[in-house]
Order: sequence, then C-alpha cells, then structure tokens
Amino acid sequence: MIRSINKTRLYALHVVSAVAFTLVAAGAHAQDTTTTSVRHGEPLVESNVRNAEIVYVEGNNLVVKLEDGKIEHMIVPLNEKFKIDGRYVTVRDLRAGTKLTQTVTSTTTPRVVTTVRVLKGKVWHVSAPKSVILTLPEGKNQHFQIPADAKFTMNGKPITAFDLRKGMTIEATIVTDEPQSVVAQNKSTVGRAPVPELPPMLGLLLFSDITPAQMPGPLASNVRVEFANPPAALPNTASSVPLAGLLGVLSIVSALGLGVARRLAKINV
Repeated sequence: MIRSINKTRLYALHVVSAVAFTLVAAGAHAQDTTTTSVRHGEPLVESNVRNAEIVYVEGNNLVVKLEDGKIEHMIVPLNEKFKIDGRYVTVRDLRAGTKLTQTVTSTTTPRVVTTVRVLKGKVWHVSAPKSVILTLPEGKNQHFQIPADAKFTMNGKPITAFDLRKGMTIEATIVTDEPQSVVAQNKSTVGRAPVPELPPMLGLLLFSDITPAQMPGPLASNVRVEFANPPAALPNTASSVPLAGLLGVLSIVSALGLGVARRLAKINV
C-alpha cells in the first residue's frame, strides 16, 4: 500500500544553489530529460495480535468469534497456511472449536521520490510573479508555481517573471517531490485444535493374570474377576424343608400312578 502526496515546484538551475529560468530563442529544439531519486526514512514496525475461536468452516468460508464477542466471516485463500498444533494446514483442514492467534506485523517505511525533469516549453500564460502555464513538448498545457527566489536570465541579462510573454520558449527544470509511505504486512496464524472427549467407561473392571502374548485362546476364557474384599463364606440362609416337601409330593403322585396302572391291567384281563 502506498500513500502519496504530490508537490510540484518549478526550478531552473543557473548556477549551484541558485534557482533560475533560462529563456532561449523561440526556434530552439526541445529537449526533455527526466531523472528520479528515492530517499528512504526510518521504518516503523507495529504488531497487532488477535485471538479468536472458529465457530464454522466450510470450503474457504471461515466464521470466527473474536475476543470481544463479535462474529466475523472471512473468505480465506486456499493457499493460506495456519500452524495448528505445530503442523501447517490450509483452511480446509480447520474445524470448529479451534483456537486461533493471529499476529499481523506492519512495517511502514517513509520515502520521498524526487523527479527532476529538464524541458523546453512555450509560455502560454503568465500570472506574475506566482505562476506560469507552459505548453510542453507533448502539446499539453501545465500549470507551475514560480518559487519566490526564482531568477530569470535572457540573452545573459537578468529579467523578472513580469517580463515573460506568451509565446516565449524557455528551458526549465521541474522538480517534483512525492512523499510516500510503503506499508508491508506479514501475517502468521497459530492455533490449538479442540481436545476430543473421552468415551464414558462402562461395565466391570477386569484383570488378567497373564500377558496378552501368553493368551492361547479367546480372551474371555483367560479373564477373571477380582473383588477388592471377597466374602469369607456364603451366608447361612438356605433350608432343606422345601426340598423334603417336594420329594414327598413326588412320592404320592408316583403311588397314585401305580394304583391306576394295576386297575387298568385287571380290567383288560
């Protein structure tokens, strides 16, 4: 990004450190030369850090939530890199919940571009002693300010701006200073992916008395359940009375069955 302000001054160099216009004969051949020089100033470096959390991503569409709670939607170039957990990825590899920290470093370097143009042109209009309009070699008219300390000579004699007349051909040096600010930006984005949730633990905690390499058969046949405090013996809550009753009922049913079988046998005889 370059911001510039143009400032144009009209000078003619007659001697060192003197400013002058040199008037020449009307039939002289036009000459037009231009030189440019650049003076750089001290650069100014600024850093801006922003923290955000990804709330939605699809393709190169990225929606983030900033620290102040604002939601921002961005179209991210597919070749832009993000450093997530030490690994460089593109926007397509991002996912919701990722924390981002972006550092933008801006370096602003001031400079002045000075253009010196020596040309011959015809006086089209004079507003002495402040300005003059010249017809340049390419046929365009251009307005110039005359510095207060400008000096003019014509045929070796000093003259003033009031002596300029329309149609005169003059040789002049035009100095243009153009202050600029050159801004260079460098962006780096790092982040942390969301930690996956652990699945809930279900069932009993089982311990095996052999290593997995020693298991010859299915895992279930070599697994035992251990209790922290196993009971010494089962509680004495059972009784043999129900069993004796059941045996008695079975005996009665058997006797009745045998009696019925004998009667049937006599009848058949």
